[in-house]
Amino acid sequence: MAPSRHVGILVLVAGCLLPSSVLALWPIPSTLETGMTALKVSPAFYFDVQVEGAPADLYEAVAQAQYYLANDKLGRLVVGRGANDTTALASAKTLSKLTLSLTSWATTEPISSEAVKPLGTRSEEYALTIPADGSAATLTANSTLGLYRGLTTFNQLFYYYNGVTYTLLAPIAITDTPAYPFRGLALDTARNYYPVSDILRTLDAMSWVKINTFHWHITDSQSFPLEVAQYPELAINGAYSPQEVYTESDVQYIVAYAAARGIDVMMEIDTPGHTSIIATTYPDYIACFDETPWAQYANEPPAGQLRFALPEVVNFTASLLADVAKTLPSYYFSTGGDELNTNCYAKDYPTQLQLNSTGMTLNGALNTFTQVSHAALMAEGKTPVVWEEMVLNWNLTLANETIVMVWISSADALAVAEKGFRIIHAPSNYFYLDCGAGGWVGGYPAGNSWCDPFKTWSEAYTFDPLANLTQAQYELVLGGEQLLWSEQSGPENLDPIVWPRAASSAEIFWSGKQPTGAPLNVTEALPRLHDVRYRMVQRGLNPIQLQPQWCALRPDACDLTA
Repeated sequence: MAPSRHVGILVLVAGCLLPSSVLALWPIPSTLETGMTALKVSPAFYFDVQVEGAPADLYEAVAQAQYYLANDKLGRLVVGRGANDTTALASAKTLSKLTLSLTSWATTEPISSEAVKPLGTRSEEYALTIPADGSAATLTANSTLGLYRGLTTFNQLFYYYNGVTYTLLAPIAITDTPAYPFRGLALDTARNYYPVSDILRTLDAMSWVKINTFHWHITDSQSFPLEVAQYPELAINGAYSPQEVYTESDVQYIVAYAAARGIDVMMEIDTPGHTSIIATTYPDYIACFDETPWAQYANEPPAGQLRFALPEVVNFTASLLADVAKTLPSYYFSTGGDELNTNCYAKDYPTQLQLNSTGMTLNGALNTFTQVSHAALMAEGKTPVVWEEMVLNWNLTLANETIVMVWISSADALAVAEKGFRIIHAPSNYFYLDCGAGGWVGGYPAGNSWCDPFKTWSEAYTFDPLANLTQAQYELVLGGEQLLWSEQSGPENLDPIVWPRAASSAEIFWSGKQPTGAPLNVTEALPRLHDVRYRMVQRGLNPIQLQPQWCALRPDACDLTA
């Protein structure tokens, strides 16, 4: 797996030892040295921010870290949950502060500004040292975003027993930098609605494992819950109810909340497919609206796709996308482009009339539609992101900077790379969190989900971002994400279906390898993922269990070969 080619790292060196007792850190840092000395956290511990002109969101991040340090109260995942540590703690030194500083050449900007910079220009690296003698710990970075990443690592290092917060591994020296610039989580909030509070809680959890992009699939054929000032009827007519709408203020709050946690929000309005709901406002813009049997016209109900051959639909779509994109700070906006049903257009009279009168093919019309909508986005300073069909199934002229999400199969990455496009890995055969729940369409009790089986954390963790690619193509890989499509999900099961499985890709694309240089492997990772999962519980999340607790307290005891 490739180290980062996108950011400069701190010129600091640490060793590469990974003691078997280091079960706390996720994602595992680039380099790591630990000792075997107990160190207690003082009841008066504080974070000393030595950053000139420190922005408000850095102080907020420090307050958040202080809260976690005081309230995680996670017992070590061993038999006795730390009861056997009391002897070592009796003579332990006390840590009183962590000093935060930027390198001398750094420019001080808010975390929120750093988090939404273009991929490849964000500085997330940091260096963390915790001496064993009780002297101040230090956290140094090239940006406030790097400091934020370091704080999340610092908070993972400590356990709690009988009123004492402590580590047994001092001294600790870490230098860390991400292997890939894009580490995402996708959530579909159109098939079923998620309240804002659920999205915020998910963003918190994402930040704990250094995921830096929230891919927000906000509209689909079933509902249009996004309020757009220039097109208010879309949400009025397209949301499930007036209460199940993301208002402009909701979106801005979510975007700001995410950015303060080092997360960029990449919104997706899927076009020209997955748009049936638009017919409730603009019936003339949608082909095959609610046609039956739906399976002849769409991958799932309801049928309906934009009549992209019509000039008025082209103009509407370009305007809609640009109007939404310009309200968002992200440099990236997804226009989708997946699962177009050509049978729908073959049977759609207005589409055929337009094609016949102009002599244009369906592919040619889609090319025009895509070029116009993408040009509107690029005029707003956005980079278009598309699903793989736009490159592999259609002969379209896309801008070189277009980013392609590979989803149908991990094997398709090579074909995209051969066309020279940058890649975000989102393969259904590794990263789809909704797979394995059984069929959801009615009248078919024998049905299974199309992407069976359930994708375990360990299956996802075996994904290799560079598989089948040539070394010259490695630089095209920006990173990847796990995804939750919500046909069978909602706020009721959001936490357990996403967590801690979504942490798998977080480590793949942050760490890339173990600090020793060895490849990532599930045997080494499982005890650490248990730790992540139990800490998430302490912070109010509801992640799924990975194993019986008996196993969690006895690392490796439940391995197949144990």
